[in-house]
Amino acid sequence: MSYELVRGTRDILPEEAHRFRRIEAAFRAVAARYNYREIRFPVLEHTELFDRGIGEATEIVTKQMFTFPDQKGRSLSLRPEGTASAVRAYLNAGLHVNDPFQKWFYLGPMFRYEKPQKGRYRQFEQYGVEVFGSLEPVVDAEVIACAWTLMSELGLGGLRLKLNSIGCPVDRARFNEVLRAHFTPSIGSMCADCKRRLDENPLRILDCKEPVCQPYIAEAPGSADHLCRECADHFGHVRTLLDRLELAYEIDPRLVRGLDYYTLTVFELVSEELGAQDSLLGGGRYDGLVETLGGPSTPGIGFAGGIDRLALILQEREAGESAGADLDLYLAALGDEGRAFALQLADGLRRRGVCVDLDHRNRKFSKQMSEANRLGARHLLVLGDDEVASERGKLKEMATGEEREVDLAVDPLVAALKGT
Repeated sequence: MSYELVRGTRDILPEEAHRFRRIEAAFRAVAARYNYREIRFPVLEHTELFDRGIGEATEIVTKQMFTFPDQKGRSLSLRPEGTASAVRAYLNAGLHVNDPFQKWFYLGPMFRYEKPQKGRYRQFEQYGVEVFGSLEPVVDAEVIACAWTLMSELGLGGLRLKLNSIGCPVDRARFNEVLRAHFTPSIGSMCADCKRRLDENPLRILDCKEPVCQPYIAEAPGSADHLCRECADHFGHVRTLLDRLELAYEIDPRLVRGLDYYTLTVFELVSEELGAQDSLLGGGRYDGLVETLGGPSTPGIGFAGGIDRLALILQEREAGESAGADLDLYLAALGDEGRAFALQLADGLRRRGVCVDLDHRNRKFSKQMSEANRLGARHLLVLGDDEVASERGKLKEMATGEEREVDLAVDPLVAALKGT
């Protein structure tokens, strides 16, 4: 009997997992520079959190959530995104009272029931940051700079920042009426979802990806042209700060993001090197979300992006890279005494932080040499009866073929591997 993977899920095998580790390590390092602290929240949440937080009319809530009753009939959902959970944690911990300004980051799996395709899965890994407690434009600029720095650290070039503002709730209500008037004459030619959105939430039409709707969306008015004075001033300050940081941006008048909780600044970071599927991450302000979920009026802003897509990009860039490129030393052991000594030596080196591997299948020397090459080991050490008896061996640098004699003890080997 064989068991198949659940559709839209996958195993991340060791050959790919090292890319995920690289992305996660880069994200943690960048987040630390900006003084963001890690939060971890559960995979399961009450469904109402997302209904209220994300918006009942959004595609995520209406079509993409994995929702089911528990043993007591309560509706639970696998989290489809991180911001609503972060706000719930913020309120549960009483931080809105005790310490309202918070800078957080998170990593972990999210779940959305959508059509699986290359780089997109129903269980996917996501990273993100959230900042609570400040409406200052400097926070908008810092969050955007953090996103830009992360992509730069990963070597992604051709970065472009798409920027827009959708204003406050009053602006949004007024702009929805402007959009309703714009789309009404042509709604009969648009997709079924947009026909529903026209009544429920016309702003969501701007996020539609259906080709039949694109000509009408391209002619739609822009939200930044319908801002109140206060919101227009905020957007102007954000742009001024981005200019000071020398982060080039372009105003995308129809950028609204896919979730109902966004207000004021919204942005996406894309790369010209990626072709049509150029989006890397996105985010923006959600100044009403804390209040919507039962807390006081508290501003918030953040961004999120998918690790799976970044890993795919790195794979395409690093074709041929060895999955074992971090292996410091391979021990090629001959004979029973050589294998036992290799295990003992490897254990001592590993305790000192050295990455070591050895033969586990009692293979011939030629096979062990091939394995060392396949794993991308930087050094090779042969351990046979003579080496064990003399407690001396020859350490080979694989890239150059250079050999030097070394003592077969932990401290001298650590020094030799470090080149000291």
